[in-house]
Amino acid sequence: MCAVPVDGNMAVMIKKIGVIGSGQMGNGIAHVVALAGFNVVLNDVSLDRLKSAMATINGNLSRQVAKKIITEDARKQALDRISSADSIDELADCDLVIESAVEKEEVKRKIFHDICAVLKPEAIIASNTSSISITRLAASTDRPERFIGIHFMNPVPVMELVELIRGIATDDATFDAAKEFVTRLGKQIAVSEDFPAFIVNRILLPMINEAIYTLYEGVGNVEAIDKAMKLGAHHPMGPLELADFIGLDTCLSIMQVLHEGLADSKYRPCPLLVKYVEAGWLGRKTHRGFYDYRGDKPVPTR
Repeated sequence: MCAVPVDGNMAVMIKKIGVIGSGQMGNGIAHVVALAGFNVVLNDVSLDRLKSAMATINGNLSRQVAKKIITEDARKQALDRISSADSIDELADCDLVIESAVEKEEVKRKIFHDICAVLKPEAIIASNTSSISITRLAASTDRPERFIGIHFMNPVPVMELVELIRGIATDDATFDAAKEFVTRLGKQIAVSEDFPAFIVNRILLPMINEAIYTLYEGVGNVEAIDKAMKLGAHHPMGPLELADFIGLDTCLSIMQVLHEGLADSKYRPCPLLVKYVEAGWLGRKTHRGFYDYRGDKPVPTR
């Protein structure tokens, strides 16, 4: 449990965590939080999405058992700690709520408006945003001093890093509580200033965008570009394969935040990335992106 001082004289014990959004990031966060011993309420608007998320969590936990990373007993206990909720009202008694919805600011603002109406005053709100201003998101809540960015990497159960981002109003107690919480999860922390895309995506997404420009301009095809970076730079995944894994819509959203937030033409999203998103070819989650995943083996689409 994490003790959170509030107003200098009261402590809130972080025992129960709410996670809003049950997609790839949200179910991964619920997974690691439950495995660390916290009770979790996983929230989404659809019961079907929640059912799918729980199946994914169970599958990922089972893989960890098979690899002897965790025990079968730990898997069962983690699953027992996670409950599903299709109503935001069921997060009312949470001590910390982590928003992990789609990377669209208007969607996140609506979520924060709704959750503030039901949360207890001392509860902390965090966003798993990968690029949007924490200060601006915090200003849309009734508790900017108890708002912070907790940005997990994908896939959450595997990646060791979490970025912590303070907004201009985030108080020391909230920051310290977030650090303690992330440490309890067994993750390493990188503290970022509140600039567009923070640290990891400020560096990573322009590289991916440049790889898409390399494809767009005909310098190389999908296979050649990914092979070049895997064998020439020893990257575990090629940049186009990685873009498909992240989701091309997410890649585009982050590049748009960088372009608009920093007003530098070097962050202009590649027109080919825009075209793929407009086509609904978003990568693995839609079974087509820079690769076609509908067969037995991924096949480059260009």
